[in-house]
Amino acid sequence: MNEMAQIQNESDALDFPSEPAPPIQSRFLFVDVAALRAKQLRRGARPRLGEDVPLWPHKAERVAMEEVKRGLVSYEVREPRPAPEALEA
Repeated sequence: MNEMAQIQNESDALDFPSEPAPPIQSRFLFVDVAALRAKQLRRGARPRLGEDVPLWPHKAERVAMEEVKRGLVSYEVREPRPAPEALEA
């Protein structure tokens, strides 16, 4: 039982980025990252705001947007895949 608690604590520590993410300049990227984080929160992820979260409940979307603003959510922008027509030519 004690081993399970250690594993849970280690996995919680891995969820937080080691340094703040760079600020998002694109509002479209901001919305995408916040929406994915809100989905995680609705599925049971713990908020990363710490003591700054008041005791009353907030919508997951608002918490996610605040986390993204503060750089608490890491993200990766992948290069788009080439279209299938370009691969055949």
